Amino acid sequence: MGNVAVVAGLGLIGGSMAKALKTYGGYRVYSWNRTQSVAEKALAEGAIEGVADEEMLSQCDLLLPALYPQATVAFLQNVIPRMKAGAQVVDLAGVKGFVVEAVTPVARRFGVRYTGGHPMAGLEKGGYERSAPDLFQGASMILVPTAATEVGDLMELGALFRKIGFGKIKFCTPQTHDRMIAYTSQLPHVISNSYVKSPVAGGLEGFAGGSCRDMSRTACLNETIWTELFLLNRKHLLPEIDQLLSAVSELRAALEEGDAAGLERLLRRGREDKERMEAPLSERPGA
Repeated sequence: MGNVAVVAGLGLIGGSMAKALKTYGGYRVYSWNRTQSVAEKALAEGAIEGVADEEMLSQCDLLLPALYPQATVAFLQNVIPRMKAGAQVVDLAGVKGFVVEAVTPVARRFGVRYTGGHPMAGLEKGGYERSAPDLFQGASMILVPTAATEVGDLMELGALFRKIGFGKIKFCTPQTHDRMIAYTSQLPHVISNSYVKSPVAGGLEGFAGGSCRDMSRTACLNETIWTELFLLNRKHLLPEIDQLLSAVSELRAALEEGDAAGLERLLRRGREDKERMEAPLSERPGA
């Protein structure tokens, strides 16, 4: 068939991936989606070539599930045994340890190449209606090699994802992915969700500026998928929450005690940590 991709799950990420692969990747793109009406809409808009049936799933060259983690595992454990040997699978779930551990043995058994993936892109709200072929422009794509990743796959996949717009390709283990994502993605959602629960949050007109908007933005989440992501990654998320609570408690104690010197020291340390976070690698101490 040649250059045929199937995207499973046409939400924001899956819909954008389908459109990007078709627009920039040179693929004939088909979709599999639980809600038939969404797939039909994508077909009517020309975002995909067609709706994937069993034969298409078994013969495609590239399969990208953009589903919830547990649904990803169930889907791939069902589909991989019917795929052609040598086909490529890249899952796009937001946790990697759970998915990689469950999917890799199946992929190896049936000769399917499998690499974990996580596109670091998104919008405040999801859904196919917000998907766009340019969603990934300049974003980072994380690739997680597995025991079912073959020699050359990472180079091939890196080239593909750059072609469809990603500005950086990051390679790491499932453990590193989940540890870093707990801090860079999941903890901000915890903070934002907690921040908007203040009793004054309902009367902000005329008082809210950029800092309020930044802090509250990710509170507008899909609670179903984020519950799943939090629970599957609680090994790494819980220590990050504990560290946050410790830092807030320090600041609160200094404030309660009227300790101006201590409060200034804590605020300075936060500013300096932020500056180090943003400094180019070459400018960091010990680099």
